[in-house]
Amino acid sequence: MNLSYRQPGVVLTDHHFTVPLDHDRPDGETIELYAREAVASGKADAGLPWLVYLQGGPGFGAHRFVGKQAWLGRALEDYRVLLLDQRGTGASTPAGRQTLPLRGTPGEQADYLTHFRADSIVRDCEAIRPLLTGGAPWTVLGQSFGGFCTVNYLSTAPEGLRAALITGGLPSLDAHADDVYRAAYPRIERKAAAHYARYPQDVERVRRIAEYLLEHEPVLNSGYRFTVEAFQSLGILLGGGEGSHRLHFLLENAFVRTAQGFTLSDAFQEEVHGHLSYAGHPLYALVHEATYAQDDRPTAWSAERVREEFPRFDAAKALEGDGPVLFTGESVHPWTFDTDPALRPLRETAHLLAERTDWRPLYDPSRLAVNEVPVAAAVYHDDMYVDTVHSLRTARAIRGLRTWVTDEFEHDGVRAGGPRVLDRLLALARDEV
Repeated sequence: MNLSYRQPGVVLTDHHFTVPLDHDRPDGETIELYAREAVASGKADAGLPWLVYLQGGPGFGAHRFVGKQAWLGRALEDYRVLLLDQRGTGASTPAGRQTLPLRGTPGEQADYLTHFRADSIVRDCEAIRPLLTGGAPWTVLGQSFGGFCTVNYLSTAPEGLRAALITGGLPSLDAHADDVYRAAYPRIERKAAAHYARYPQDVERVRRIAEYLLEHEPVLNSGYRFTVEAFQSLGILLGGGEGSHRLHFLLENAFVRTAQGFTLSDAFQEEVHGHLSYAGHPLYALVHEATYAQDDRPTAWSAERVREEFPRFDAAKALEGDGPVLFTGESVHPWTFDTDPALRPLRETAHLLAERTDWRPLYDPSRLAVNEVPVAAAVYHDDMYVDTVHSLRTARAIRGLRTWVTDEFEHDGVRAGGPRVLDRLLALARDEV
């Protein structure tokens, strides 16, 4: 029996589903999926069409809204919304340090994790759709990695879609992970330069912290090894609309004076750990690069290898001069599995995933070229996480897709923009503008 309960203006219902781990083996092992249904209080008994939300990531459960926050209020005007915790996330069957050892050896764990990419998530959607809609197609809203899933949906099961809405998530159809990161590092450098232009006082603050880390390489109170490379990865904040400001405030009070001299303050350590730890989303670190893999080439720690082509990101070299230390962004490295206690037991599993050469194709350009599903996509100009050039090339490859290219928002526009982004996408998909 599904449990229903209320928040202001919304009726929520918990749903639990059992799906195959491997959809090619429907009689084999199963996993559990959790999803939360949301419907406007005055429409709980109405025969509304469904909209399923695919969260960004990979590795994050669907956002836990309170009432009609962000885009959800706009969606509830027209839809019954399903907030799906994709496999391995949220309240669905988890995949992390505590549970993966149940799979056996690191090799067996890596085999298991190959079933946690966009293609499996889409097949999950198709497995549960008839149970909720009676077989009718539904609308998908895909944010970031959720957009990658949506393009896979259009490639493999377009008959399940009434419309597709994508925000900051049009992937390259054929780029290797190396291509993705070669395009990413220059964007990240631009975001770092913009941050320093806004907050020039942070140049010296960052240099001071980097010098301290290179000299001491402290262990945070949580057990996290705080290396200079880990510190630089706080640049992931710069991809959000408020990210530069949040980073600036984080840097303001990094040090505290003690009897032994200046050291990193407990408050700074605690906030840094909250940004850097993968304890709450280990699947992100494990399969992040695998989200780009779809041929016989291994990802082979692409972000780490490609970074060597951009020596300006070397903090030690930057400190030899008087220029700024550059931040990095959305990338996972071998050292990530050494610094983070939530990931250390999974180090060998991650290496095996990076070496795999048997990845399935995720997208079908020939099918996308004859697409008949209404599709609208918000492409954020100079998005730090998803390359704009790649996105626009893909937009041209999907028949009938309508784009809204904007520099009003960063990658988190669908959240930060309230109802405006979703309203625009719906109008484009319905051919109302």
